[in-house]
Amino acid sequence: MNKVVHVAVGVIKSENAEGFPHYFLTKRLENAHQGGKWEFPGGKVEADETVAQALARELKEEVGIDILSCQALIKIEHTYLAKDKSKQDKHVCLDVYLVDNFLGEPSAQEGQGEGWFTLKQFDSLEFPEANKEIIAELKRSSTG
Repeated sequence: MNKVVHVAVGVIKSENAEGFPHYFLTKRLENAHQGGKWEFPGGKVEADETVAQALARELKEEVGIDILSCQALIKIEHTYLAKDKSKQDKHVCLDVYLVDNFLGEPSAQEGQGEGWFTLKQFDSLEFPEANKEIIAELKRSSTG
């Protein structure tokens, strides 16, 4: 089996002008793994840091916010298969946190697409398979 890529993921939540919850997403660059798909921002946990440290670092680097507080939402293990489905491409472990208390206004810092979306709008977007479990958890927990 391939090495596991440990990833800290932030589900950045706010309320829109009408007072309804919406979530900040970024769109993966075309040349990246799962390129062109929408995702919750985050990144790899380095060997010398905790998940909380990685999440804070990644959200600062990727979308320019500082986390004031967050709460664990879900942990997901997922194996992506190669395009021909004959072998594993990548195995990820996602530590996902709901981030609804932060400083700054999220904006893509690395040239990727960005946007605020409601859960209902997620149905028309393409996500990496592992992110679909996050969406299902958000719908189950009635956070928006």
